[in-house]
Amino acid sequence: MSIDLVKLFGLSKKQYNLLIRFEELICEWNKKINLVSRKDIDNFKINHIAHSLSISLYFKFKNGTEILDLGTGGGLPGIPLAIIFPNVNFHLIDKVGKKINVVANIVRTLKLKNVKTNWINVEKINNRYDFVISRSVASYDKIFKNCESIFLSVNKNEFENGFILFKGGDIRNEFKDANTFLIYEIFKKINFDFFNEKKLVYIPNPYNRT
Repeated sequence: MSIDLVKLFGLSKKQYNLLIRFEELICEWNKKINLVSRKDIDNFKINHIAHSLSISLYFKFKNGTEILDLGTGGGLPGIPLAIIFPNVNFHLIDKVGKKINVVANIVRTLKLKNVKTNWINVEKINNRYDFVISRSVASYDKIFKNCESIFLSVNKNEFENGFILFKGGDIRNEFKDANTFLIYEIFKKINFDFFNEKKLVYIPNPYNRT
C-alpha cells in the first residue's frame, strides 16, 4: 500500500524531492552499515518518513526553535523534520560514531543548512533546546536521568518546551512517574496498519515539576 506524502503533510515539490533523495541515500548507505532495520527498508516511506513527519500533524514549530534529535540513528526523525521545517534548527546526535558520520554525509549531500550533527552522549552536551525528540528505544526514565538542564527556560512556541518521544504498545507503566504527559495516537491521523500502536508522547519540561 502506497502513501501520499505530499497530500498528507502538505509538502512542496522541493520538500518531497528532498525526502525521496533522503530515502535513496539511506538505501545506498544501508548496504554498508545498518542505519535502519533491513526488514522494513522496502516500506521506508511509511515506516520511517511518515512516522518521523507525524510530529508535524500535532506540533507546529516556530522559526528559530531549537530541537535535539536524541539517538538519531540514520537521521530519524531529525532529517525529515528538518526538510519540512527549514527555519527550525536541528541538532542530531548519536553515540555510534559510524552512524553519525553517515548522517553528517547525508546532511551535506542534501545541503540542509538547519542541521548539525555530533558523535556525543547527551549528558555531555552544553547546549540548551526547546524540544528533545527521539525515536530511539531508550526508556523515559533513562532519558529523564540524562537530560537534566537540557531545556531553554523561555517558551517560544504555543506549547511548553519538553520531550516529544516516539513510543509503541502499552506505555502506561513507562510513564507512571511522569507528573504530566499527553499521548497522541498516530493511527488517528495516518490510517495505516503500521501505526496501529504507534504513539507520540509529549512531556512538558518535567524538571520544572520535580
